[in-house]
Amino acid sequence: MRIVVAHNRYREAQPSGENTIVDSEIAQLTAAGVEVLPFIRSSDEIPSMSKAAKALLPISPIWAPRAQHDLSRLLTEHRPDVLHLHNPYPLISPWVVRTAHRHGVPVVQTVHNYRQVCSSGIYFRDGVICQDCKGRVLGVPAIKHRCYRDSAAQSALMATTLAVHRGTWRSVDRYIALTSAIADHLRDYGIPDERIVVKPNSVPDPGRPAPLGDGFLYMARLSPEKGVDLLLDAWRRHPVGSLGTLRVAGDGELRPLVEAAAAERPDVVYLGQLDRAGVQAAVEASAVVIAAAMWHDVLPTVIIEALANGRPVLGTALGGIPYLVGADAPHEPAGTGPAENASAVAGGGGAPMPAGIGLGEAGWVVAPEPAALAAALPVARAGAVGLTLAARARYERTFHPDVVTKRLIDIYAGLARTPNHV
Repeated sequence: MRIVVAHNRYREAQPSGENTIVDSEIAQLTAAGVEVLPFIRSSDEIPSMSKAAKALLPISPIWAPRAQHDLSRLLTEHRPDVLHLHNPYPLISPWVVRTAHRHGVPVVQTVHNYRQVCSSGIYFRDGVICQDCKGRVLGVPAIKHRCYRDSAAQSALMATTLAVHRGTWRSVDRYIALTSAIADHLRDYGIPDERIVVKPNSVPDPGRPAPLGDGFLYMARLSPEKGVDLLLDAWRRHPVGSLGTLRVAGDGELRPLVEAAAAERPDVVYLGQLDRAGVQAAVEASAVVIAAAMWHDVLPTVIIEALANGRPVLGTALGGIPYLVGADAPHEPAGTGPAENASAVAGGGGAPMPAGIGLGEAGWVVAPEPAALAAALPVARAGAVGLTLAARARYERTFHPDVVTKRLIDIYAGLARTPNHV
């Protein structure tokens, strides 16, 4: 089987989970015997482009003529079975879908964000969830609020791109939704069920989990949508040392808040930006991993890292987080979630699960509010040991590279046999 993997890499100066996932997926497919033809562009190429190439940048999200020429040549020479698209912006363009179809090649796209509708891709603006552009032919609110790169001009370009390519996106042969929440997003966009498959990402197997550590780990970009300020607010509602240690890893605009909290309280430790070995060490030192997103986070890789290491997760009930921890009813009102339906206990002494805390197979979900998260912290600490085996089992069954790669190859094989593009 021969697959073209198309991806516009994000700048290396801004660590991207999407870049990491694409690299990992290519390696896993190659190890499984799939011939992968990378069609990769990088935003780091832009500063060194010629003046002529830079002059075309404003239209590249819509068309990107050089990319279409290069892809057309690749498809003609190698005659692949499928093109698998990840991020097309800004140097590849959604137009690659049309180019592939013109060559008779079906297209799969993994949906890593909400950029079929939202110019910023995250449904989050000015500290709150925003879906003002949903259902609009042209995302005028995105232009008004400078949602793309804080520029009215670039926001107008992206909003126009999304409007122009509405038909392009609806012609994709198969969408890979990383979670059930993304599948819902695609259905709402008008994609029929038969073109949507749910297949999450994976992370390499770290092996047998180390003994449970103590305290909590938060590892994400330190930005408002990721909720580190929400977490620090919740943490301050408990006496110093009563919950063990809160380790915070990452970097971003809210770094000063974390550094101030670490200076203020000895039970908060700022680890900075970690390399691969540092991530593993931080996970092993902790008992629970926290995903405190304030937006509909698609698939926080840190959660899969946690499950692979047998660490349960405490997260907000937004986006893909309930799916990842196996919370089956993330949208139910407080007090009627999966914990109550299963007559679950908090993990110590048979005490009933407090109202408003949903218990999943491998963790807990709560509303994205300081009081709710604060109430869940001691519950998670007490119940961590009871969910370690379940966390690892969920990883092995759903997120292990062997399972995920087989699922992806099956998707390719189905399309190669019965392409349905127009």
